[in-house]
Amino acid sequence: MASQFEIKKLGMIGCGSMGGGMALLFAENGVSVSLNDPSEETMDGLLESAREQGLASKLEKYGSYDSLCKSLDSPKVFVFSLPHGTVGDSVLEGLHPYLEPGDIIMDASNENWENTQRRQGKAMEQGVYYIGMGVSGGYQAARRGPSMCPGGSDEALKRVMPLLENVAAKDQNGTPCVGKAGEGGAGHYVKMIHNGIEHGMMSAISEAWQIMTVCLGMSYDNVGKEFERWNANGELVSLPVLHCLYHSLTAQQKGTFLVDIGIQICQQRNERHKHVLADVQDKVVQDIDGSEGTGIWTNEEAVRLHIPAPTLTTAHFIRIASADRAQRQHVKETFEGHFPVSKISHSDSERAAFLEDLRLATYAACLASYVQGINIIDAADHENKWKINLATVLQIWRAGCIIQADAIAALLGPIWSTHGRDRNRNLLYEHAIAEELKKSFGPLKKVVCKGVEVNAVIPSLSATLEFLKYSGNTVLPTSFYEAELDYFGKHMFDLKSEPAGEPVTGKHHFEWKPAS
Repeated sequence: MASQFEIKKLGMIGCGSMGGGMALLFAENGVSVSLNDPSEETMDGLLESAREQGLASKLEKYGSYDSLCKSLDSPKVFVFSLPHGTVGDSVLEGLHPYLEPGDIIMDASNENWENTQRRQGKAMEQGVYYIGMGVSGGYQAARRGPSMCPGGSDEALKRVMPLLENVAAKDQNGTPCVGKAGEGGAGHYVKMIHNGIEHGMMSAISEAWQIMTVCLGMSYDNVGKEFERWNANGELVSLPVLHCLYHSLTAQQKGTFLVDIGIQICQQRNERHKHVLADVQDKVVQDIDGSEGTGIWTNEEAVRLHIPAPTLTTAHFIRIASADRAQRQHVKETFEGHFPVSKISHSDSERAAFLEDLRLATYAACLASYVQGINIIDAADHENKWKINLATVLQIWRAGCIIQADAIAALLGPIWSTHGRDRNRNLLYEHAIAEELKKSFGPLKKVVCKGVEVNAVIPSLSATLEFLKYSGNTVLPTSFYEAELDYFGKHMFDLKSEPAGEPVTGKHHFEWKPAS
């Protein structure tokens, strides 16, 4: 029976930074891990790490699927950590002759959810369980305990959950940050949106960093101190978390993870006592080089499901623009210069007030990223009937993941405790969220206005401001937009005298200009 199932051996296919870290984590927790990777060098490096950590007896490499499968118990358990795309199909095809009913595959890659669902169908034909499992927290967490969101059948998840709960990150109460994300491809879908939220938050925090360093002329060390203030007081503050994955197991993980690591990034120096950050080029290439697809898919889903997600979308566009620095250099030359980011002149008291506005503006963008991402998940769940429990998703994100934000989690938690699985709830309907965004609106507006004045690059901050403005506005410029659509396309329109109604085609047309 599932409740008596214990995983003592598993096969790790893909032994890079994430797969290798998880292999060591499983070994540390008593599981014998059989390794398989196209790179002999990668496996040998992992075995050397295992020896250094006293885990050599728990890991062994295998060069073929035949020998790998023979090393495992029955039913066999596999963990995939592979590049997204066709690689997973090739691996599944290679394993096919050796798979038997009851075998379990946990795909821990950053895979597209539609690929996952297709593979689940194929595996089901053999009686094999296929779990799509998002894993968050980076390679450090993969080694020390990540946040995980597995999706699939109840029977499959019951079999693997004891192991996953044992190795997962734990929140401040010791509760594992893993749980059933939902059925089908829900696990990889939730992880995809997690990454979209991550991009929105990272962009906003990076925009704040540039304002502080370039516009205010603050040193990296002083920006690090300002980030410390953000994590010590107010809306980005931490709850007491006992399980820190990025410094040590006994240190406290501060509330908003991306702000917390920003402290260290700003203050870290190399062997020449020079800030490491000073040498980092302004390029994010993961979307272009094919190593990352989740940001692209998140934005595709937002558009497909008609969910406004401008904080996430603009964050993606600046990533794309940043990737090709040579192209940006060419454009700069074509424009005979550029639009330089300039200084902001403030007195000491004005600077302190502006920094507080900047903190609240950044918080607003982070909260808006959560709101937009969760609204996408909710719409997709409604469409696919995955039975996603958003309270479980929030628990998965409470520790060990990149978007960990204690104050935001505390704000969102009671919503699902009250409403449960209420299907048609836009998070902007929630008074608690509205109050937070309302109080941040003024500071956000001040920061954006000043940023525009000095040419600061603030796509996610400014998009968040616009999101708030048009989401609750009933006097949009789209009346004129709709009239033009009706003028040339006879697309019809609603009358202001009619009820708001649903987003369906209007009943009225005016013959603005006769066709003949």
